[in-house]
Amino acid sequence: MEELARVSGIARERGLSVCVAESLTSGRLANTVGAAEAASTWFAGGIVAYLTEVKERVLGLTPGTDPCSATCAEQLAAGALALFDADICVSTTGVGGPGPEGGHPAGTVYLGWATAEGRGHRALALVGDPEQVLEQATAAAVRLLVLHLEAVRPAGPRRHDGASASQRPGASPIRRGAPGADAAAIASSISAS
Repeated sequence: MEELARVSGIARERGLSVCVAESLTSGRLANTVGAAEAASTWFAGGIVAYLTEVKERVLGLTPGTDPCSATCAEQLAAGALALFDADICVSTTGVGGPGPEGGHPAGTVYLGWATAEGRGHRALALVGDPEQVLEQATAAAVRLLVLHLEAVRPAGPRRHDGASASQRPGASPIRRGAPGADAAAIASSISAS
């Protein structure tokens, strides 16, 4: 995929890190991005958060947010961006099918993106069986990643100021007191060592 070569080239040339947050695509996007050239040098990782409760607890989704919405897609991207301390994140959420879900027709997809400068989304109405919807959503997410990655500039001292993401106020979307928050904080501090 030509777009993956572009992602790899831009990320390596500018020293940027990339991450993904997935619901709809269930790991397919991370698998695709992680297969790009030299991904071990720029791909921070991905998180699959399928249950709404997990989206809320781990990625900071506002309770009551429609999981198939632009707001959800943007919040997932922003939450993972903070979690991975990355330069850019792209997220996927929606209804793969074969039938409607939560009042949304099959093929309703929202892609989110987030950088230090802002966030946004793209709404898609995809056609096909569930496999085709997932393929199209993954390809569109990679294209969205390229589009926004081209505008990102290196963050400079943000990640090199000696403070890990868990030490910066408001940087972690994990809420204190939430189930698993202490374990996540411990894991975060261990990985920062």
